Amino acid sequence: MAASIAYIGGHLQYGVNFCKGQSYKQAVWVPGVIFNGCLQRELSWSCGVSKFLQIRQCNLFRSPSNKKSKSFRTLATSAYLRDGTTKYFDFAVIGSGVAGLRYALEVAKHGSVAVITKAEPHESNTNYAQGGVSAVLCPSDSIESHMQDTIVAGAYLCDEETVKIVCTEGPDRIRELIAMGASFDHGEDGNLHLAREGGHSHHRIVHAADMTGREIERALLEAVINDPNISVFKHHFAIDLLTCQDGLDTVCHGVDALNTETQEVVRFISKVTLLASGGAGHIYPSTTNPLVATGDGMAMAHRAQAVISNMEFVQFHPTALADEGLPIKPKKTRENAFLITEAVRGDGGILYNLSMERFMPLYDGRAELAPRDVVARSIDDQLKKRNENYVLLDISHKPREKILSHFPNISNECLQHGLDITRQPIPVVPAAHYMCGGVRAGLQGETNVHGLYVAGEVACTGLHGANRLASNSLLEALVFARRAVQPSIDHMKSSNLDLRASDLWTLPLVPKSLGSDVMHKILRTTKEVRKELQSVMWKYVGIVRSTRRLQEAEQKIGELEAKWETYLFEHGWQQTMVAHEACEMRNLFCCAKLVLNSALARHESRGLHYMIDFPHLEESKRLPTVIFPSSGTTSTWSSRQLHQHSTC
Repeated sequence: MAASIAYIGGHLQYGVNFCKGQSYKQAVWVPGVIFNGCLQRELSWSCGVSKFLQIRQCNLFRSPSNKKSKSFRTLATSAYLRDGTTKYFDFAVIGSGVAGLRYALEVAKHGSVAVITKAEPHESNTNYAQGGVSAVLCPSDSIESHMQDTIVAGAYLCDEETVKIVCTEGPDRIRELIAMGASFDHGEDGNLHLAREGGHSHHRIVHAADMTGREIERALLEAVINDPNISVFKHHFAIDLLTCQDGLDTVCHGVDALNTETQEVVRFISKVTLLASGGAGHIYPSTTNPLVATGDGMAMAHRAQAVISNMEFVQFHPTALADEGLPIKPKKTRENAFLITEAVRGDGGILYNLSMERFMPLYDGRAELAPRDVVARSIDDQLKKRNENYVLLDISHKPREKILSHFPNISNECLQHGLDITRQPIPVVPAAHYMCGGVRAGLQGETNVHGLYVAGEVACTGLHGANRLASNSLLEALVFARRAVQPSIDHMKSSNLDLRASDLWTLPLVPKSLGSDVMHKILRTTKEVRKELQSVMWKYVGIVRSTRRLQEAEQKIGELEAKWETYLFEHGWQQTMVAHEACEMRNLFCCAKLVLNSALARHESRGLHYMIDFPHLEESKRLPTVIFPSSGTTSTWSSRQLHQHSTC
């Protein structure tokens, strides 16, 4: 993988090249930033994306050339099926969380939509979001206050224009959900019940008990299923984006996906593609994310030459349920950690160590209401100092009826394991939760890849900065899914689809020719490698980091990836072969390296990125980390597209 990491604004550019697990770094001051041969000066977030990505002299975002129109055919709103493996749509949406579904419902008014989802449609990070959606809906609250809370939590790395847009448009997005049938909790006065969570100065969290994401997903899915212009393709695992070069432009024409039930590769050709595939929590051994969160969208976008930003900022939720502290242990290891929502602390929950000593006031004046990065580091410090495996979160001093009405899901889960949260403290431990970085997006969800838009956790919009404020994730997904609609429609109407476009790329192969014995060995080895990668990431690239340990991780991951790929190809694997587990492993390696090398480039401690050898904030480094598109052939399978990069 070849990539470059640059701090934008101060113009400190890092050239980073990876070859067989080794890297070479050189830092130089340059008068501007080079992107696809273009020099851009004064690159703020919004300028650097919304405007920068549309610089005319760089030939970015050009309209289709008239000389090509003779080979194109514009499709009607109904999907066109050429054969069993190629499908044509106006819009392809990768992911079925809140961002993907909300976007699909809007663009379906203007064309045919394919929603491509890795498992069942409801299986997304949205469905596991407990806390709620933050929005200014109370007269005593203000947009300015929400903005300030977001910026403070983000360690002043947030883009102010993005923050203002999200906080301003958020209330309307909530009202739209309610109009669509989403049901949120109300108080005795008949108004929405607004909770408060860590980092928020006001009560502004709209919620449905402690199952808010599930309720939003339910309402959106119901509307999607009833929309005749939307086709949902469940159990379709997106493999790689279909891109080609048009001069200096990289253009996206859709995506290849593996039907994991039939083991067939399906090609989706589209005029516009929205990437809303969620995060990458499973680069770590313990995560609140569902099994589908393996960084597929971030890895696909990186391989497709999209700009990536701020990947070092991985949010570890401070309070996931610590199974080993339960009276009755689960019979088998969970696929994902059970989240104990931020709202428990917002409602008055207190953190204790195992000696029942309250410790948060020792670390921060806001105590349990400090932002997540502060609380997670404080818990981590307690665990290491005391050689313990979990801490305790106690809400039992609150009225029983209030606890059960606000947290029925958490109460039921704990009761199944012999713990009554109205009487006993909850054992908790930090777990990987949210990626604040991702595919760099402009103010309308646009990327530097022509025809590719992003929304949700896969995107890096500048809202979260160095640490996400609680309950801002669903808000961001709703706002940016909606903002991406109009430019997508405009692009769709000005674009044409070539019915022969599918022939530009070789169709990936399902490895049936290898035989069941070989595939069994490959899958077994891949599972072992996955656990080893997760272990390295937790041990060396976790809540607290150092340059030495990051460099050790770089070496270990490079060696592990080379060993795995050698094993594959020695057993007959080919460059264009695809299997669910192998492609997930490929994406996990890619995302782990993006996180690792972004972390190595930031020589300060800011937000979620804490370095013991650079323990302080540095004002000169209050700039986003950017990984530009790679140039040249990359050395690993995880870092390059399966197909040859074509010319449009």
